[in-house]
Amino acid sequence: MTQDDAFAADLLRGHTDTIVLGVLRRGDRYGFEIYKTIRDATGGDHEIKEATLYATYRRLEKDGLVESYWGDETQGGRRKYYRITDAGRAVYRSKVAAWVATRRIIDSLLDVKEQQ
Repeated sequence: MTQDDAFAADLLRGHTDTIVLGVLRRGDRYGFEIYKTIRDATGGDHEIKEATLYATYRRLEKDGLVESYWGDETQGGRRKYYRITDAGRAVYRSKVAAWVATRRIIDSLLDVKEQQ
């Protein structure tokens, strides 16, 4: 991992809750499925450790932003699914708006347009 990769990973780590809510916004998913969705969406450039994700699921559920239920699996073990709540959707929208505003400010301060 380069220093740039570590910096990017630190930035992304602060948005894990929003990333998970964003995945669940598109439909209910089980834990490992969320992990794979995030990994695949970045072409494998970003993975969130499963331990971090399961802590995130517990925190989001405790805060009422997601709900969980056990699915009926015909093959293999039962899977615990997660579903975003209305409160979770509201928090997701708020976090995305904050991200867009922050990105605009950072881009201005770093004068990103001249470097592209």
